[in-house]
Amino acid sequence: MFRAFADRTRLRLLHLLKDGELCVSDIVTILDVPQARVSRHLGYLHRAGLVDVRKQGLWAFYRLRPPESPFHQRLVGCLGHCFAGVPGLATDSRRAAKIKRTGGCCP
Repeated sequence: MFRAFADRTRLRLLHLLKDGELCVSDIVTILDVPQARVSRHLGYLHRAGLVDVRKQGLWAFYRLRPPESPFHQRLVGCLGHCFAGVPGLATDSRRAAKIKRTGGCCP
């Protein structure tokens, strides 16, 4: 789990998903990074047991996996508190809020 939190892109992904489920296309728009990079890091987070994926037709939706241990719960809790000062996370949150208000690109 520490390795999952150690990468800037994965930290940005986890921070976004703490506020709810997002589809890959919306994540790509929010983070402004290539789809292949987003998918690779989401796969890493899924294998680490930190995110779940839900498929709906051609779309893949990701969300944080509910904590399975006190350690996991504390790490997820850090997403809202410990990492609040990491540069770029506030910008990502604003972009995500805007996409959620407009409905995003996924059905």
